[in-house]
Amino acid sequence: MGIGHIDDTAALTVLRDGFEGTLLTPYDPPYDEARTIFNAMIDRRPAVIAQCETPRDVAAAIRYGREHGLDIAVRGGGHSVAGQAVVDEGLVIDLRRMNRVVVDPEARVATVGGGATMSDLDRACQPHDLVTTGGRVSTTGVGGFTLGGGSGWLDRKYGLACDNLLSVDLVTADGGFVRASEDENPELFWALHGGGGNFGVATSFAFRLHRLPSLTAALMLWDAAEGPRVLRAYRDFLQDAPDEIGGGILFLTAPPEEFVPEHLANRLACLMLVTYAGEEAAGRAATAPMLELGHQGGMISQLPYAEVQCMFDDPPGYRNYWSAEYLASFPDEAVDRFCARADDMVVPSPSQHVLFPQGGVAARTGGDFPLPWRQAPWVVHPFGMWSDPHDDERGIRWARRTRADLEPWSTGAVYLNFIGDEGAGRRLAGYGADHYRRLATVKSAYDPNNVFRFNHNVPPDGAQRLP
Repeated sequence: MGIGHIDDTAALTVLRDGFEGTLLTPYDPPYDEARTIFNAMIDRRPAVIAQCETPRDVAAAIRYGREHGLDIAVRGGGHSVAGQAVVDEGLVIDLRRMNRVVVDPEARVATVGGGATMSDLDRACQPHDLVTTGGRVSTTGVGGFTLGGGSGWLDRKYGLACDNLLSVDLVTADGGFVRASEDENPELFWALHGGGGNFGVATSFAFRLHRLPSLTAALMLWDAAEGPRVLRAYRDFLQDAPDEIGGGILFLTAPPEEFVPEHLANRLACLMLVTYAGEEAAGRAATAPMLELGHQGGMISQLPYAEVQCMFDDPPGYRNYWSAEYLASFPDEAVDRFCARADDMVVPSPSQHVLFPQGGVAARTGGDFPLPWRQAPWVVHPFGMWSDPHDDERGIRWARRTRADLEPWSTGAVYLNFIGDEGAGRRLAGYGADHYRRLATVKSAYDPNNVFRFNHNVPPDGAQRLP
């Protein structure tokens, strides 16, 4: 049976026997909705979508895909900008029904299903005033985010998402079940701190939680022309900022919201977000130098972390192109280049021309993990989203030129969750050469046939042959 010909009822009946979830083919009404992912540039038609309910469903789907020679993609949140969650004429293992979160408030541990989103995790933790580092939006899938490292608003205070991992349950390429932790399969556990989905399908995670009843968020807005002045002040402020401070600064199309002055709405503007892991009074004191810059619009509020996570939710259905450059320094010339390139962004659109600070706990821990970008103090992240295909060339050119402008200050490393398929050299930059060899050895042990290759792939022979 060839790829794309899974219309054989007898073949699907074998998989359906004992399968607790739902199997969809192109003939089923929910199929089109189920194959749609975040990036509207991606329009792929899998032969089968296996909406799994249990790890045994996952194992059965893997075995079925391999027996029928199907390419296998794994879908958690579906936020991969390269569309790696779906594959033409192959099998999609869809984990979204496996989204249960169980919180043990006494042990401060959350057990999270492999298909959960950050919203599922954050909402379950909120009643207990507990958190762990999540993404910067609530719709991101916990699995892909964490396995890629996991940078978010709280990483300066609590480290990356993977730094808070206690264990991961995987279904391997042969349909077997394995747990990875510091005590069980520790080399695999190491690889799951940044190595992505190369080693199996993660069906469950256990995370260490931290007590944080509320987070203070200060939004400040300026005309885009104020960008260079504001960025210089922000850069200098972060030099000595406590670990509780997070956030970012970005150029965007200012939304027509209550906190946005009418003269800035729907125009290119400069926005600063300063987060503070604590109550508003302390947050105002820590953020005072930024609050005194004379912003033209904004707000400051003390909110549950789960609410802050929703503030910048990315709307689905747009065409997407993202990239990133990690910087060793951010001198005045780099500031000017960054600000000038914002004029090339598609406006109006949901696109964001972003600068994130790093540092804090995330930079001081986990140096052995395959995450060579974590020590960089700054990251430039052109995050392109637009609706008109005629804007594709413009949006992609803006992102690439932003990277080129800042390359003189680059560390050379990159967070792979922030980029699409930019070639083998960039994948190597995401892991580091020494880590890449070690990852390839782990890959050879758990997936010698490279079944899980629809990701930032480390082939099992990579230990001998670097890209």
